[in-house]
Amino acid sequence: LLGEILGGPDRPKFQRGVTNYPTIGDTVDLISNQELRTVYAPSGSDQIDIVTLQQDRSVVAYVDVEEMLSKHFAVLGSTGVGKSTGVSLLLNEILKSRPNLRIFLLDVHNEYGRCFGDRSLVLNPRNLRLPFWLFNFEEIVDVLFGGRPGVPDELDILSEVIPVAKGLYTQYQNGDRPALKRVDQKTVGYTVDTPVPYRLVDLIALIDERMGKLENRSSRILYHKLIARIETVRNDPRYAFMFENANVGGDTMAEVISHLFRLPANGRPMTVMQLAGFPAEVIDSVVSVMCRMAFDFGLWSDGVSPMLFVCEEAHRYASADRSIGFGPTRKAVSRIAKEGRKYGVYLGLVTQRPAELDATIISQCNTLFAMRLANDRDQALLRSAVSDAAANLLSFVPSLGTREVLAFGEGVALPTRLRFKEVPVHQLPRSEASISTVPSATSGHDMHFVGAVLERWRGATSNRDAAANDPSLGERSPVRSPTVEAPMLQPSMGLDPDRFSLLKKPLR
Repeated sequence: LLGEILGGPDRPKFQRGVTNYPTIGDTVDLISNQELRTVYAPSGSDQIDIVTLQQDRSVVAYVDVEEMLSKHFAVLGSTGVGKSTGVSLLLNEILKSRPNLRIFLLDVHNEYGRCFGDRSLVLNPRNLRLPFWLFNFEEIVDVLFGGRPGVPDELDILSEVIPVAKGLYTQYQNGDRPALKRVDQKTVGYTVDTPVPYRLVDLIALIDERMGKLENRSSRILYHKLIARIETVRNDPRYAFMFENANVGGDTMAEVISHLFRLPANGRPMTVMQLAGFPAEVIDSVVSVMCRMAFDFGLWSDGVSPMLFVCEEAHRYASADRSIGFGPTRKAVSRIAKEGRKYGVYLGLVTQRPAELDATIISQCNTLFAMRLANDRDQALLRSAVSDAAANLLSFVPSLGTREVLAFGEGVALPTRLRFKEVPVHQLPRSEASISTVPSATSGHDMHFVGAVLERWRGATSNRDAAANDPSLGERSPVRSPTVEAPMLQPSMGLDPDRFSLLKKPLR
């Protein structure tokens, strides 16, 4: 027994829990259509209409937006069951119900670019500007080392010079030139994670300066390797979204956050971050930065501007196996799951492998939309997440049809087998992995087709100045604030031939 229908001044009302239990011998009746409508009727104004009952399509089951958002939610389902379509429907209805709510969606497969029309800003490597200095120490190390573990000695050098580089930039900005030579790690006042600007040219100059003071020439190769890593990443066109203006400076943090999180919304309260075009080595770091900044902004703004953070393919970034994945990303997602609701940052998880998702994180989602799941481990996790009263519904999970869903938790009146509504064609998710400049298969696999593919292939790792003239990019990055030019120590931008010859001499 899960609830009861009580008489009200205007109409009968359903409530969870039972005040008067039936006794032996009481009559049992099949529930009527009108009683079903009473059970699933909207209990307030903050309800959305996205599903109907599977056994009676005429009965609309409303979802409580406040309960669903404030206590997080998850959409689970195997590939091909209509999961992405359900997410599109859900988010479109949330946008209608909560016009002042901002939504940030991590779009792993570039499916959602057209789903929300002119209400969303679509970001990708071509139009995103995410300055490297917004990355904390773990994140920038992950970028520099290409997702591999960092070399401890090189990390020690970086941890020493990054705070000093931040101090140098602050003094440049304040025009405090006499104090430039007095900057050191102990007095600078910044840590490696403080989100203030610094310039790569200053960072390299500081590394070069420390290298010049070494008496043991064999130790210099370590510094050369670190400088080479920084230069390699900075000059890679795929990382232009991070390192454009890396040597110019400019504190654009306010503009970046305003642009990413739609403050003000300007009619576009939603951001779709398309991840498919980013270098695979930095996707985890980029996701970590986004999650961390979303939580920190909610924390330091006291939650006055609520935001829903939706993580597609969540098992990639918050794996149950601690030995794989990027630790800071898991930590950032976990912070939103555990504490985000206190600061107006809500979490929506979408995954096809819930068993591979960190159990601590998914346990924080109090509304679950479970679509067809064929894997035994995924079904076992679902059984552990729902109450015993709803356990009998789980036998339907392997055989659910397309768009069918089992809904559990605070956002719905009762655990129920439901069916997502039809989605308009223009809101259907579709992959943008193949672009229109490549001929379709129907035109034949001729040399023109191969040439077009090679052009895309090479373009991923070459200069992309042409992207500036691409009319499909939509809203551009915010206007940069005036940058600060300042004198600086000029580092050795490559290996000095004299020093390099010393490295080749045998030690005595």
